[in-house]
Amino acid sequence: MQRTEPIRPVETNTDFKISHTLIDWYHENKRELPWRDTTDPYIIWISEIILQQTRVDQGMAYFLRFTKRFPDLSALAEAGEDETLKYWQGLGYYSRARNMHAAARKIAASFKGVFPSKYEDILSLNGVGEYTAAAIASFAWNQPYPVVDGNVFRVLARLFAIDTPVNSLKGKKTFTRIAALVMNPDVAGVHNQAIMEFGALQCVPRNPDCDHCPLGGECLAYASRTVSLYPVKPKKTKIRNRYFHYLHIVHKGDTWINRRSGNDIWKGLYEFPLIETEEAVDFAGLQKLEHFQRLLKDAGSLAVSIVLPDVKHLLSHQALYATFYKIEIERENDALESFLKIPCGSIGDYAVPRLMDIYLEKSERNVAK
Repeated sequence: MQRTEPIRPVETNTDFKISHTLIDWYHENKRELPWRDTTDPYIIWISEIILQQTRVDQGMAYFLRFTKRFPDLSALAEAGEDETLKYWQGLGYYSRARNMHAAARKIAASFKGVFPSKYEDILSLNGVGEYTAAAIASFAWNQPYPVVDGNVFRVLARLFAIDTPVNSLKGKKTFTRIAALVMNPDVAGVHNQAIMEFGALQCVPRNPDCDHCPLGGECLAYASRTVSLYPVKPKKTKIRNRYFHYLHIVHKGDTWINRRSGNDIWKGLYEFPLIETEEAVDFAGLQKLEHFQRLLKDAGSLAVSIVLPDVKHLLSHQALYATFYKIEIERENDALESFLKIPCGSIGDYAVPRLMDIYLEKSERNVAK
């Protein structure tokens, strides 16, 4: 596979006025976060992967829990994938956790357990793209690679009134070039932190306080009163609806789960036997399906209760509509042998999707009543 060339700083004659302003603002306004004020590339890496699809306030507790269990590279590399996923549970986008685990093992095998400092080597790690590689290289070693994330897109688009769509190939190249132009390479790490924080706190998506912005005199969008028009984004991707019917099958204190595989969502996580339909169906309709009949054939009488009906769970480009049925069976059958049989009380030992977590929490509350 052809590798993208690493981003190089651009030589300019600028006095880096924008960079100096951003850094001054950052020192006055930055949030105190546990992954700041460190040059440990492992800690920086973990925080950046968590924050790829998670807000800071949501990700904080997960970061602390994850790094407490896996405080360094060797701890993560020596752990199993299942345990890694368990400590990631609730963050979603589980491919991030699988890639981190694989990357930790690659570092152990190919870099003698030492986090690589070369941009190209960082970029070679599982799940690490140009943005993450630039963040690690600049934050840990002050290497002059500009970071370009959603916050940076927004700041630059407004500053220079860039109407190129941010998530187009042309847009990526344009914003990366401009990010390199405004960055003072001598203080790349703090500059990158500053422009990202500026986008998160000052140059926010809606109703930014432009009248009190330290970059107001430099901002073309503010001068033309067109701030709300930037950044330019293409039309949203159509949302796909999916209908999940989970069967929590119980017999004499045992239940059955299955580990998801393939290239679908939640790969590597565990769940109850699942029947997916193309449209919403009630339990009467579910019973008529061949999959349901095959799964519960020869199981004897069924005691069915709907514990969690019609839960809507949103993912990127997908809307899941899920119902959980608890089904107590009279006897085990051959169809259940293809699933993993476990004691009902041990389900908490397995990494499960957030949907399953919601169901289990509700079930526990019902039992406690």
